Amino acid sequence: MDHLNFYKLKEQPFSNAVDTRFYYNSSQHAEAIIRTKYAVDTMKGLAVVIGDIGTGKTTLARRLLDELDESKYEAALLVVLHSSVTADWLMKKIAIQIGVEDLHGTKIELLGQIYERLVEIQERGLKAVVIIDEVQMFQSQEIMEEFRGLLNMEGHRGKLITFVFFGLPEMENVLSLDEPLKQRVAVKYRLKGFEGNITEEYIQHRLKVAGCDKNIFSSDTIRSVHLYSKGIPRLINTICDNAILEGFLQKKEIIDNEIIESVAITLGLKLEEEKRPKAGREF
Repeated sequence: MDHLNFYKLKEQPFSNAVDTRFYYNSSQHAEAIIRTKYAVDTMKGLAVVIGDIGTGKTTLARRLLDELDESKYEAALLVVLHSSVTADWLMKKIAIQIGVEDLHGTKIELLGQIYERLVEIQERGLKAVVIIDEVQMFQSQEIMEEFRGLLNMEGHRGKLITFVFFGLPEMENVLSLDEPLKQRVAVKYRLKGFEGNITEEYIQHRLKVAGCDKNIFSSDTIRSVHLYSKGIPRLINTICDNAILEGFLQKKEIIDNEIIESVAITLGLKLEEEKRPKAGREF
């Protein structure tokens, strides 16, 4: 018997691999979707979602892409994998993402191809959207200037393309490389760690998706998970994943605080000093 069978799970509930089946629509993630879709629907040009490591930006970007109906949008997702990309690479990549065929010629000619394709998309009654994840990887003012140039493209119905940027807080510095572009940010949203009650809902949601029909974490245990993870989804997953294995090895049907503390020590996670309310009289 393995740990999945022991806890009657059909699959891994706390993998950090991006899987939209496990997406939990917390209030802040729902609000981020609403705000970014508003920017897209009204063709605002540029929307930005910022969050610390592990707060669910990549999952949210994929969720946004899934929610953009192909009958209404020409949408694509671009993930930046390293910081050595050039402006030329970016322009060609965007051209490919929006469906430009037979790329050729100079940069000016490429811009012309992009413009013609965007006009074609607009005339078909669609809205062009490019979602870009890990935008903090862009380290070049030239790249930011290229985005500004693309946002200058307009047709008779207004802007021809909307970008939705996802990235770490360092993205603020990247946007500052081109102040006129930074001033064009029409919608901005910041993701944070979950509150305690949301952490509990998140854990129960993922267990349910994985086929678990009982509580294998007590409320006190989930509180410990929340404190060690600070409500950051990726850390919640890592702690819970390790706790399930440890619970199986110890043959504990209910995962307790002792297991969570052991896992936290192994992962090098520490608790912040809790702020306790000062004692005082009530009047």
